Amino acid sequence: MPKKTAVLLLQMGGPDSLDAVEPFLLNLFTDRDIIKIGPAFLQPLIARFIVKRRAPKVELYYDAIGGKSPIRELTEAQAQALQTKLGGDFRCFVAMRYWHPSTIEALAAIKREGIDKVIALSLYPHYSRATTGSSINELKRVLGEAGVAFEFTYIDRFYNHPLYIQALAEQIQQGLDQFHPLADREILFSAHSLPQSFIDQGDPYLGHIEETVRLVMERFAGVTYHLAFQSRAGPVKWLEPSTEQMLKHLAAHGCKNLLMVPLSFVSDHIETLYEIDIQYAKEAWELGYANFRRSPSLNSSSTFIACLADLVEQAAQGEVGARRPGYY
Repeated sequence: MPKKTAVLLLQMGGPDSLDAVEPFLLNLFTDRDIIKIGPAFLQPLIARFIVKRRAPKVELYYDAIGGKSPIRELTEAQAQALQTKLGGDFRCFVAMRYWHPSTIEALAAIKREGIDKVIALSLYPHYSRATTGSSINELKRVLGEAGVAFEFTYIDRFYNHPLYIQALAEQIQQGLDQFHPLADREILFSAHSLPQSFIDQGDPYLGHIEETVRLVMERFAGVTYHLAFQSRAGPVKWLEPSTEQMLKHLAAHGCKNLLMVPLSFVSDHIETLYEIDIQYAKEAWELGYANFRRSPSLNSSSTFIACLADLVEQAAQGEVGARRPGYY
Protein backbone atom coordinates (compact mmCIF):
# COMPACT_ATOMS: atom_id res chain seq x y z
CA MET A 1 0.00 0.00 0.00
CA PRO A 2 1.45 3.42 -0.98
CA LYS A 3 2.21 5.79 1.88
CA LYS A 4 -0.05 8.77 2.37
CA THR A 5 0.98 12.31 1.49
CA ALA A 6 0.19 15.17 3.86
CA VAL A 7 -1.17 18.41 2.46
CA LEU A 8 -0.36 21.29 4.79
CA LEU A 9 -2.55 24.35 4.22
CA LEU A 10 -0.69 27.53 5.18
CA GLN A 11 -2.87 30.42 6.36
CA MET A 12 -2.47 33.55 8.47
CA GLY A 13 -4.88 32.60 11.25
CA GLY A 14 -6.83 34.85 13.55
CA PRO A 15 -7.75 35.24 17.23
CA ASP A 16 -10.25 32.67 18.45
CA SER A 17 -11.48 34.92 21.29
CA LEU A 18 -11.24 38.54 22.36
CA ASP A 19 -8.55 37.54 24.88
CA ALA A 20 -6.48 36.18 21.97
CA VAL A 21 -6.43 39.47 20.04
CA GLU A 22 -3.41 40.93 21.84
CA PRO A 23 -1.15 37.86 21.62
CA PHE A 24 -2.21 37.34 18.00
CA LEU A 25 -1.23 40.93 17.14
CA LEU A 26 2.05 40.51 19.00
CA ASN A 27 2.91 37.46 16.91
CA LEU A 28 2.15 39.47 13.78
CA PHE A 29 4.06 42.62 14.71
CA THR A 30 7.19 40.70 15.72
CA ASP A 31 7.43 39.05 12.29
CA ARG A 32 10.16 40.88 10.36
CA ASP A 33 8.98 39.33 7.08
CA ILE A 34 5.93 41.57 7.38
CA ILE A 35 7.32 44.65 9.07
CA LYS A 36 10.74 45.70 10.28
CA ILE A 37 10.54 47.98 13.30
CA GLY A 38 13.97 49.22 14.31
CA PRO A 39 16.83 46.77 14.82
CA ALA A 40 15.91 43.10 15.17
CA PHE A 41 16.81 42.86 18.85
CA LEU A 42 14.47 45.75 19.70
CA GLN A 43 11.50 44.70 17.58
CA PRO A 44 9.80 42.51 20.24
CA LEU A 45 9.88 45.40 22.71
CA ILE A 46 8.63 47.97 20.20
CA ALA A 47 5.98 45.56 18.93
CA ARG A 48 4.68 45.03 22.45
CA PHE A 49 4.30 48.81 22.89
CA ILE A 50 2.43 49.13 19.57
CA VAL A 51 0.16 46.20 20.31
CA LYS A 52 -0.78 47.49 23.78
CA ARG A 53 -2.08 50.67 22.14
CA ARG A 54 -3.69 48.98 19.15
CA ALA A 55 -5.35 45.94 20.74
CA PRO A 56 -8.36 47.67 22.40
CA LYS A 57 -9.54 49.09 19.07
CA VAL A 58 -9.02 45.81 17.23
CA GLU A 59 -10.93 43.96 19.96
CA LEU A 60 -13.93 46.16 19.15
CA TYR A 61 -13.70 45.10 15.50
CA TYR A 62 -13.70 41.41 16.43
CA ASP A 63 -16.51 41.97 18.91
CA ALA A 64 -18.59 43.38 16.06
CA ILE A 65 -18.19 40.16 14.02
CA GLY A 66 -18.97 37.72 16.81
CA GLY A 67 -16.02 37.96 19.21
CA LYS A 68 -13.47 36.04 17.16
CA SER A 69 -12.13 35.32 13.69
CA PRO A 70 -13.87 32.50 11.79
CA ILE A 71 -10.74 31.73 9.78
CA ARG A 72 -9.77 28.55 11.63
CA GLU A 73 -13.16 26.91 11.13
CA LEU A 74 -13.32 28.03 7.50
CA THR A 75 -9.80 26.81 6.75
CA GLU A 76 -10.46 23.47 8.44
CA ALA A 77 -13.62 23.16 6.32
CA GLN A 78 -11.50 23.83 3.22
CA ALA A 79 -9.03 21.17 4.38
CA GLN A 80 -11.82 18.62 4.89
CA ALA A 81 -13.36 19.38 1.50
CA LEU A 82 -9.94 19.12 -0.15
CA GLN A 83 -9.20 15.80 1.54
CA THR A 84 -12.54 14.42 0.32
CA LYS A 85 -11.77 15.63 -3.20
CA LEU A 86 -8.25 14.15 -3.23
CA GLY A 87 -9.17 10.76 -1.82
CA GLY A 88 -7.54 8.32 0.56
CA ASP A 89 -3.91 8.81 -0.50
CA PHE A 90 -3.83 12.27 1.08
CA ARG A 91 -4.34 13.72 4.56
CA CYS A 92 -4.94 17.45 4.97
CA PHE A 93 -3.68 19.56 7.87
CA VAL A 94 -3.79 23.28 8.72
CA ALA A 95 -0.95 25.52 9.94
CA MET A 96 -1.68 29.10 11.03
CA ARG A 97 1.19 31.55 10.91
CA TYR A 98 0.16 33.73 13.87
CA TRP A 99 -2.21 31.56 15.91
CA HIS A 100 -3.39 28.00 16.44
CA PRO A 101 -2.91 25.39 15.15
CA SER A 102 0.65 26.62 14.83
CA THR A 103 3.22 25.32 12.38
CA ILE A 104 4.86 23.14 15.01
CA GLU A 105 1.48 21.76 16.11
CA ALA A 106 0.62 20.86 12.52
CA LEU A 107 3.97 19.16 11.91
CA ALA A 108 3.59 17.17 15.12
CA ALA A 109 0.16 15.98 13.94
CA ILE A 110 1.64 14.91 10.60
CA LYS A 111 4.45 13.05 12.35
CA ARG A 112 1.99 11.23 14.60
CA GLU A 113 0.28 9.94 11.46
CA GLY A 114 3.60 8.46 10.33
CA ILE A 115 3.72 10.64 7.21
CA ASP A 116 7.03 12.01 5.96
CA LYS A 117 6.03 13.37 2.53
CA VAL A 118 4.39 16.79 2.71
CA ILE A 119 3.00 19.21 0.14
CA ALA A 120 2.82 22.70 1.66
CA LEU A 121 0.02 24.63 -0.03
CA SER A 122 -0.12 28.36 0.60
CA LEU A 123 -3.66 29.74 0.72
CA TYR A 124 -2.38 33.11 -0.49
CA PRO A 125 -3.02 33.08 -4.27
CA HIS A 126 -0.62 35.97 -4.91
CA TYR A 127 2.94 35.47 -3.72
CA SER A 128 4.48 37.99 -1.34
CA ARG A 129 7.34 37.64 1.07
CA ALA A 130 4.98 39.08 3.72
CA THR A 131 2.48 36.23 3.40
CA THR A 132 3.59 33.02 1.69
CA GLY A 133 7.23 33.93 2.18
CA SER A 134 6.76 34.38 5.92
CA SER A 135 4.80 31.12 6.29
CA ILE A 136 7.44 29.12 4.42
CA ASN A 137 10.28 30.75 6.36
CA GLU A 138 8.53 29.82 9.60
CA LEU A 139 8.01 26.28 8.36
CA LYS A 140 11.71 25.88 7.53
CA ARG A 141 12.73 27.43 10.86
CA VAL A 142 10.57 25.01 12.83
CA LEU A 143 11.83 22.06 10.78
CA GLY A 144 15.41 23.09 11.45
CA GLU A 145 14.83 23.34 15.19
CA ALA A 146 12.87 20.07 15.36
CA GLY A 147 15.52 18.09 13.51
CA VAL A 148 12.86 15.87 11.91
CA ALA A 149 13.19 14.90 8.26
CA PHE A 150 10.25 15.46 5.94
CA GLU A 151 10.21 15.48 2.17
CA PHE A 152 8.64 18.84 1.30
CA THR A 153 7.21 20.31 -1.88
CA TYR A 154 5.89 23.88 -1.89
CA ILE A 155 3.02 25.42 -3.82
CA ASP A 156 3.51 29.14 -3.30
CA ARG A 157 1.15 30.84 -5.80
CA PHE A 158 -1.87 30.17 -8.00
CA TYR A 159 -3.02 33.67 -9.01
CA ASN A 160 -3.56 32.66 -12.66
CA HIS A 161 -4.82 29.08 -12.26
CA PRO A 162 -7.88 28.66 -14.53
CA LEU A 163 -10.01 27.13 -11.76
CA TYR A 164 -9.09 29.93 -9.34
CA ILE A 165 -10.14 32.48 -11.97
CA GLN A 166 -13.35 30.53 -12.60
CA ALA A 167 -14.12 30.34 -8.87
CA LEU A 168 -13.71 34.10 -8.49
CA ALA A 169 -15.85 34.72 -11.57
CA GLU A 170 -18.63 32.53 -10.14
CA GLN A 171 -18.66 34.50 -6.89
CA ILE A 172 -18.63 37.80 -8.78
CA GLN A 173 -21.58 36.68 -10.89
CA GLN A 174 -23.46 35.88 -7.68
CA GLY A 175 -22.69 39.39 -6.50
CA LEU A 176 -23.79 41.02 -9.75
CA ASP A 177 -27.03 39.06 -9.67
CA GLN A 178 -27.98 40.97 -6.50
CA PHE A 179 -28.46 44.14 -8.61
CA HIS A 180 -31.32 44.98 -10.95
CA PRO A 181 -30.34 43.62 -14.39
CA LEU A 182 -30.68 47.10 -15.93
CA ALA A 183 -28.59 48.81 -13.23
CA ASP A 184 -25.33 50.44 -14.23
CA ARG A 185 -23.05 48.29 -12.05
CA GLU A 186 -19.36 48.75 -11.38
CA ILE A 187 -16.87 46.37 -9.74
CA LEU A 188 -14.25 47.35 -7.18
CA PHE A 189 -11.58 44.74 -6.50
CA SER A 190 -10.18 45.29 -3.01
CA ALA A 191 -6.87 43.55 -2.30
CA HIS A 192 -4.88 43.53 0.92
CA SER A 193 -2.38 46.36 0.76
CA LEU A 194 1.40 46.06 0.97
CA PRO A 195 4.10 48.64 1.64
CA GLN A 196 5.25 50.18 -1.64
CA SER A 197 8.84 49.41 -0.65
CA PHE A 198 8.15 45.68 -1.03
CA ILE A 199 7.19 46.19 -4.68
CA ASP A 200 10.16 48.48 -5.26
CA GLN A 201 12.40 45.70 -3.95
CA GLY A 202 11.00 43.17 -6.42
CA ASP A 203 8.08 41.54 -4.60
CA PRO A 204 5.77 40.15 -7.35
CA TYR A 205 2.53 40.65 -5.38
CA LEU A 206 1.19 43.64 -7.32
CA GLY A 207 1.85 42.04 -10.69
CA HIS A 208 0.05 38.89 -9.55
CA ILE A 209 -2.95 40.90 -8.35
CA GLU A 210 -3.18 42.81 -11.62
CA GLU A 211 -2.98 39.60 -13.66
CA THR A 212 -5.79 38.01 -11.64
CA VAL A 213 -7.99 41.05 -12.24
CA ARG A 214 -7.22 41.01 -15.96
CA LEU A 215 -8.06 37.31 -16.32
CA VAL A 216 -11.28 37.60 -14.32
CA MET A 217 -12.51 40.63 -16.23
CA GLU A 218 -12.09 38.84 -19.55
CA ARG A 219 -15.28 37.06 -18.45
CA PHE A 220 -17.21 40.29 -17.77
CA ALA A 221 -16.80 42.29 -20.97
CA GLY A 222 -18.36 45.73 -20.79
CA VAL A 223 -18.45 45.94 -16.99
CA THR A 224 -16.47 48.86 -15.54
CA TYR A 225 -13.98 47.80 -12.88
CA HIS A 226 -11.39 49.28 -10.54
CA LEU A 227 -8.64 48.06 -8.21
CA ALA A 228 -7.83 49.40 -4.75
CA PHE A 229 -6.06 48.25 -1.58
CA GLN A 230 -7.29 47.88 1.99
CA SER A 231 -5.96 47.10 5.48
CA ARG A 232 -2.99 49.45 5.51
CA ALA A 233 -1.33 50.20 8.85
CA GLY A 234 1.51 52.47 9.89
CA PRO A 235 3.08 55.62 8.47
CA VAL A 236 5.00 54.11 5.51
CA LYS A 237 3.84 54.49 1.90
CA TRP A 238 1.40 51.73 0.92
CA LEU A 239 0.01 50.61 -2.41
CA GLU A 240 -2.50 53.07 -3.82
CA PRO A 241 -5.25 53.93 -4.24
CA SER A 242 -6.67 52.87 -0.90
CA THR A 243 -10.15 51.41 -0.90
CA GLU A 244 -11.40 54.41 1.09
CA GLN A 245 -9.98 56.80 -1.53
CA MET A 246 -11.54 54.83 -4.36
CA LEU A 247 -14.96 54.76 -2.71
CA LYS A 248 -14.88 58.56 -2.49
CA HIS A 249 -13.58 58.93 -6.06
CA LEU A 250 -16.27 56.70 -7.56
CA ALA A 251 -19.05 58.39 -5.58
CA ALA A 252 -17.84 61.80 -6.78
CA HIS A 253 -18.01 60.52 -10.38
CA GLY A 254 -21.58 59.30 -10.15
CA CYS A 255 -21.22 55.62 -9.32
CA LYS A 256 -24.39 54.39 -7.59
CA ASN A 257 -24.24 50.59 -7.81
CA LEU A 258 -21.00 49.06 -6.63
CA LEU A 259 -19.96 45.44 -6.14
CA MET A 260 -16.88 45.03 -3.97
CA VAL A 261 -14.82 41.92 -4.64
CA PRO A 262 -12.41 40.82 -1.88
CA LEU A 263 -9.20 39.83 -3.62
CA SER A 264 -6.20 38.01 -2.10
CA PHE A 265 -8.55 36.61 0.58
CA VAL A 266 -9.78 33.01 0.11
CA SER A 267 -12.05 32.93 3.15
CA ASP A 268 -14.04 35.31 5.31
CA HIS A 269 -12.20 37.02 8.14
CA ILE A 270 -11.94 40.49 9.65
CA GLU A 271 -11.05 42.17 6.33
CA THR A 272 -14.31 41.00 4.74
CA LEU A 273 -16.67 40.78 7.70
CA TYR A 274 -15.66 44.02 9.39
CA GLU A 275 -13.74 46.24 6.96
CA ILE A 276 -15.97 45.62 3.95
CA ASP A 277 -19.32 44.57 5.40
CA ILE A 278 -19.38 47.13 8.22
CA GLN A 279 -16.81 49.89 7.73
CA TYR A 280 -16.94 50.32 3.94
CA ALA A 281 -20.69 49.67 3.80
CA LYS A 282 -21.21 52.53 6.24
CA GLU A 283 -18.91 54.81 4.24
CA ALA A 284 -20.72 53.88 1.02
CA TRP A 285 -24.10 54.77 2.57
CA GLU A 286 -22.72 58.11 3.76
CA LEU A 287 -21.28 58.79 0.29
CA GLY A 288 -24.67 58.27 -1.34
CA TYR A 289 -24.37 54.90 -3.07
CA ALA A 290 -27.77 53.45 -3.87
CA ASN A 291 -26.56 49.83 -3.72
CA PHE A 292 -23.32 48.58 -2.18
CA ARG A 293 -22.75 44.82 -2.25
CA ARG A 294 -19.95 42.34 -1.72
CA SER A 295 -19.38 39.17 -3.69
CA PRO A 296 -19.24 36.03 -1.52
CA SER A 297 -15.81 34.87 -0.39
CA LEU A 298 -14.45 31.66 -1.89
CA ASN A 299 -14.53 29.68 1.39
CA SER A 300 -15.37 26.09 0.38
CA SER A 301 -16.62 26.86 -3.12
CA SER A 302 -16.56 23.57 -5.06
CA THR A 303 -14.66 25.20 -7.92
CA PHE A 304 -12.08 26.64 -5.53
CA ILE A 305 -11.60 23.25 -3.85
CA ALA A 306 -11.18 21.73 -7.30
CA CYS A 307 -8.45 24.32 -7.94
CA LEU A 308 -6.60 23.34 -4.76
CA ALA A 309 -6.95 19.65 -5.61
CA ASP A 310 -5.50 20.21 -9.06
CA LEU A 311 -2.55 22.10 -7.58
CA VAL A 312 -1.87 19.27 -5.12
CA GLU A 313 -2.20 16.55 -7.75
CA GLN A 314 0.22 18.36 -10.05
CA ALA A 315 2.68 18.82 -7.20
CA ALA A 316 2.41 15.15 -6.24
CA GLN A 317 3.28 14.24 -9.82
CA GLY A 318 6.14 16.74 -9.96
CA GLU A 319 4.42 18.93 -12.54
CA VAL A 320 3.88 22.69 -12.75
CA GLY A 321 2.79 24.50 -9.62
CA ALA A 322 5.34 22.82 -7.34
CA ARG A 323 8.37 24.82 -6.28
CA ARG A 324 11.54 24.17 -4.38
CA PRO A 325 11.17 20.46 -3.57
CA GLY A 326 13.71 18.99 -1.18
CA TYR A 327 14.44 17.63 2.26
CA TYR A 328 14.46 20.00 5.25
